[in-house]
Amino acid sequence: MNLQTILFPKVGLCSEEELYFRKDDKIEFQSERQYLEFKRKAVAWFDTYFNGFSIEKWKKYTKLDKVSLKLELEGSFKVTLLSKEKLHNDIIEKIIGEYYFESETKEELKIDFNSFDHKGMYFFKLEALKGSSYFYGGEYYTEVAEDKIQDVKLGIVICTFKREPFIYRNIGILNENILENDNSPLKDALHVYISDNGQSLDANKIGSEKIHIYPNKNVGGAGGFTRGLIEILNNKENDGITHALVMDDDIIIEPQSLVKTYNFLRLVKEEYKDVFIGGAMLRIDHQSIQVESGASWNAGALNSLKQGLDLRHVDAVLYNEIEEYTEFNAWWYCCFPTKVITPENLPLPIFIRGDDLEYGLRNMKHLVLLNGICVWHEPFENKYTSFLEYYIVRNLLIDNALHFSNYSKMQFLKFLFKRITRQAIYYRYKNIDLIYRAVNDFYGGVDWLKNQDGEALHKEIMNSGFKPQLVENLNMPFHYAVYEQSLDRFERKTKRIKRFLTLNGLLLKANRDNIVSMANATPANFYRAKRVLNYDITTKKAFITEKSYKCIFKAYVEFFKIAIKTLTQFDKAKADYRNRVNEITSLEFWNKYLEK
Repeated sequence: MNLQTILFPKVGLCSEEELYFRKDDKIEFQSERQYLEFKRKAVAWFDTYFNGFSIEKWKKYTKLDKVSLKLELEGSFKVTLLSKEKLHNDIIEKIIGEYYFESETKEELKIDFNSFDHKGMYFFKLEALKGSSYFYGGEYYTEVAEDKIQDVKLGIVICTFKREPFIYRNIGILNENILENDNSPLKDALHVYISDNGQSLDANKIGSEKIHIYPNKNVGGAGGFTRGLIEILNNKENDGITHALVMDDDIIIEPQSLVKTYNFLRLVKEEYKDVFIGGAMLRIDHQSIQVESGASWNAGALNSLKQGLDLRHVDAVLYNEIEEYTEFNAWWYCCFPTKVITPENLPLPIFIRGDDLEYGLRNMKHLVLLNGICVWHEPFENKYTSFLEYYIVRNLLIDNALHFSNYSKMQFLKFLFKRITRQAIYYRYKNIDLIYRAVNDFYGGVDWLKNQDGEALHKEIMNSGFKPQLVENLNMPFHYAVYEQSLDRFERKTKRIKRFLTLNGLLLKANRDNIVSMANATPANFYRAKRVLNYDITTKKAFITEKSYKCIFKAYVEFFKIAIKTLTQFDKAKADYRNRVNEITSLEFWNKYLEK
């Protein structure tokens, strides 16, 4: 049974060689034909993100007894099997075995990892003993009795809204590598369920017996993903899906991530049948940088685990092997058993932001994160959307009401004061209005959430926030040098003190205009500024904010009103959500909400 295929970089997918192998300058990678050519004494290591084998996790969670390695080689090689683990600041490396290969034609070499030490990661090293030696690929595999292998069928759930190019690209990847590939073990064990919230996909172009497209009401990611889960539930007998895999539409997917997930689930131990498998998010612009691999919510003090690791480095890959406390995995790639999906246990209708974490908090007991299971996604710091302030605050309150009963009104008021103060410092007064609306809507309780039209509400929220425009359409000139200067985070201590004593310059006369990053601005960027051009370098759009004492005064008067309301209604709203949440997670509710 194949466990994990040895991968090479591919143009259009990922070209970071050190995610796949590390080599000296005597080796040439032939990208088009997918092999490595070795000169004499050349050495390549495969202790990498995609080609190391996470033995410790496989042994803990699956029935795996023995791991073997199959390599396709030509020429003369010394093959070394090794293990590595991270202990504090040290990397412990052990040699498991050494083998020699000699052939003038391409042949398979099969060798076993004969080791009782199942720590960290297994990998192999190739050393060419003569020139013109070649490595064509291979796999980690095991021999296992058929009665130990579980029947697994994956159902990918994708929600999309007028993102046809992303959908067509990813469906093309799935067709080429899995659904139309007779050599893929997943060929007959995968279905795709697409919730088309924009009702704009051409079903004749991409639909098939295994790719199901459902025109859906535009009820955000929560509604789109829930529609897909409902379709899996409704077609359980026909399709036989055992695991749902929830996935974003605007990602690049390594198809072997799906195969690896499938192989792992087929061998899962009985006590871990309820396991969730999460995929890490890597940056689409710097493909070796990890944004997150699992997360804990902490009542809103989000902890994105393994953030910022450069996975070209062995130390980072081994750090990924260390398990930490997790509470959920984001739905850019999250796989869980369909037994979780019942007519009484569907996600919350909260449109966007927090649906995935709430479902994880509600249902996840074990999360497995394996090196090599990932997606590439645009990093969030390159994105800024004003209206998200509403959803962030409202859904934080709902999620904490359901899962963090100790989250108190005083904790919330402290959070709220800090959040509106930052928006006031940035002169983003529309955002403050959105935040206060979010709080008032939360106090409306379950009845308000049940009866609101998610699509109509979303249009209102979007229209209430800042709308970026092309800079040439704004009455403030754009200078790239000024924008670039705002990205400099160095600040003298005397200026920090002055900003603190003057409330970031609010007590002083404004004497300048400035241009700042829309998503990565800092309070220092607004010190003594009268007008600020908030610029998004990815879209080349911006909006203008301007200092206003009237708006600042209004914001804190409103805070006082909200504080009074919080003292009387916070605990009541929390109890309402806890006691009545089943009313908004049922199939009956969702069918009505989706107007099915």
